[in-house]
Order: sequence, then structure tokens, then C-alpha cells
Amino acid sequence: MVVTEVADTAEVSAELVDTFARLIPQLSSSSPPPGHPELVEMVASPATVLLVARDPSGRVIGSLTLVLFRVPTGLRAWIEDVVVDESGRGAGVGEALVVDAVHRAQLAGARSVDLTSRPSRESANRLYRRLGFEERATNVYRRTL
Repeated sequence: MVVTEVADTAEVSAELVDTFARLIPQLSSSSPPPGHPELVEMVASPATVLLVARDPSGRVIGSLTLVLFRVPTGLRAWIEDVVVDESGRGAGVGEALVVDAVHRAQLAGARSVDLTSRPSRESANRLYRRLGFEERATNVYRRTL
């Protein structure tokens, strides 16, 4: 495994901004990477946990956002924007991030963790199934604003 550490982000540095400028294009061609103000907002929010995975040299090679929010039926947990740098793919980075996020959700009191993944992300979908995630029969709706 290439990962030496998975940790939540406590502060936003220039390195972190540069990291997201490198990682987000590997996840989405239609979304710009977050800048310093957006990352500060995410890190400061009690609803989001921004996890990063570092390689042995300390370079961030993956990221995941865990979102925790309360609704009338209980505490919800969502995993969003899982991205692993192409240099670290296939080495357990994504697994380390997801396992850490699931553990944090469980400790917070969530009864389940949800995520979505495009069907074209075959290796990611295999990983999620291997880690115990089950595909749900549900309709997901979106309204673009």
C-alpha cells in the first residue's frame, strides 16, 4: 500500500489548494477545483470531514469528503468526491480513505453510509462492492440550477 496516513484536514495551506488543482480534474472535467475560500469553508463546516491520504513522502495522493447531517429520521452519512491521483491508483489508497470515512461515520452514530459512483468507474465500483456497499434500487433525481 502506498498510503502512510489518512487524516482529516485541519487547515488549508497553499499545498492543499495546489493538490486539489491537481486532483479534481482527475475526478471531473466539468467542475473547477475549489480555491482557498471554498476549502476553508469545507474544513470549517461541522457537516464535512475532508480526508486526505498521503504517500510515504508526505504528498497528498487522494481525497474524500465525508458529509454528516441530521434529518428527522436520523444521522445521514454520505461519501462524496473520492479521488485518487493516477500515480496511486490500484495501491489501496481509495480503500484506506473509504474505510476511514466509514469508521468515522459509525463513530458519529450514522446507521449507514451512502455514495454514488458513475458506472464507467469500474474499479471504484468493484472497490465499493468489496467493502460491503450494496447497489440500491432507487431513483436519484437532480435538478440543475
